[in-house]
Amino acid sequence: MAKKNKKGQWGSSFGFLMATVGAAVGLGNLWGFPYKMGKGGGFIFLLVYLVLVFLVGIVMTLQELAIGRKSGKGVLYAYKSVDKRASAIGLFGWLSPLFIIGFYSMLGGYTIKYLAANLGDLLNTSWGINGMDSGEYFTAFYTNSYESAVYTVVFILLIVFIIAMGIRNGIEKFSSVATPALFIMLIIVIARAVTLPGAMDGVRFMLVPDWSLFTPKGIINVIASAGGQMFFSLSLGMGITVTYGSYVSKDDDLQESAVLIPIADTIAAVLAGFATIPAVFAAGLDPGQGPGMLFVTLQTVFASMGAAGPVFGLLFYFLVFIAAITSAVSVMETIVSTTMDITEHHLKHTSRLGVTIGCGLFALIEGVFVSMDGLGSHGFPQIFNQSTWLDTFDLLSEGTLMPIGALLASILFGWVYPGYLDDEISLGSRGGRVLRYFNFCIKWIVPPIMLMVLLGQISAFFGLKWFG
Repeated sequence: MAKKNKKGQWGSSFGFLMATVGAAVGLGNLWGFPYKMGKGGGFIFLLVYLVLVFLVGIVMTLQELAIGRKSGKGVLYAYKSVDKRASAIGLFGWLSPLFIIGFYSMLGGYTIKYLAANLGDLLNTSWGINGMDSGEYFTAFYTNSYESAVYTVVFILLIVFIIAMGIRNGIEKFSSVATPALFIMLIIVIARAVTLPGAMDGVRFMLVPDWSLFTPKGIINVIASAGGQMFFSLSLGMGITVTYGSYVSKDDDLQESAVLIPIADTIAAVLAGFATIPAVFAAGLDPGQGPGMLFVTLQTVFASMGAAGPVFGLLFYFLVFIAAITSAVSVMETIVSTTMDITEHHLKHTSRLGVTIGCGLFALIEGVFVSMDGLGSHGFPQIFNQSTWLDTFDLLSEGTLMPIGALLASILFGWVYPGYLDDEISLGSRGGRVLRYFNFCIKWIVPPIMLMVLLGQISAFFGLKWFG
């Protein structure tokens, strides 16, 4: 019998799969994928995205699951177990979620606010939107720093409660219900979105190629955008998959999981596109307008539905809330897991409850700080030429630490220690084809793609024109 991780272990393969898929399916799918697809020309973006999932997403997922299970540690000590010089990769993977939890918890609070507002409209109460312009309502909310901070605190308390219950009784039980519910609600929202008058224009936009993008600069831009979206949607380079992999039994097939997780995540992303883009076209709005699609554009769509609007608004924002909280739980668990490793290493003992409370307090401080910034509306001093503290935290994590860490990890296992993970990847598997595919891609395909993702992120955050 293989030795169990003292921090906990998944009770079943299904529970592990639902938790990992739930971690991957977050706001990056429901907001990021549709609007980037809108900017990337619809079908061309989707095609490039699918190719990158096959060449990079599956490979990186397998690599992170394998190093997690092989070491049985959180991301910091997982990479340190390979080589002390690789500790920097683990450090990047620990620092990234520390920055992410600050702004992600604020956005999670936004989902609770909109869930409550649509419920208020459904019940015809004073705390609903009550016909107010969607843009004005959103502005009034995020500039009210104290209200935003309260919803952020509520969201973080929910996360801390789930994680404090442990791997099986907390994360696994919650994800086993929440993740399937997320897919069911996506289907319900799609059924309404594609039947709106004019929605078929959005469907055609998603499925018919825009050949004007087939220029060298156009394709490079789409590859950079789709690669970045794929990378962040799968939560690569931020320690989550490593952490969840450390709780996997030696009897489970990592190869199968590494294929199923990206497939499920991609299906969710595509479904999110069908749930939002047709509705945006039906309302005569711009599908490539940016982050406002989630809280402004779609609320405008719901407002145009008349009496049915609050019903579908409630369903949609409950869907967004589930996606946000399953992902936020995985972000916080990554922080907690590594912190437990640190306390055990230095103090010779650790406590999940104590560490979770401590990390939760840190997240509260970060989340309230980012909320009080009001998306840059209150004149807080900014750094790194960013306009909001959300963007600054995003730059530090998703813009730099995550892609650099993933690039270095691919070099580590593709060039410095080739074959290091072969035994772990082969455990419980049915054949060696995936292993051969993994070793080829991790060496020749992943590093240049990750370099392109890194350059694309720096270009996006600083307004550079490296890709034309």
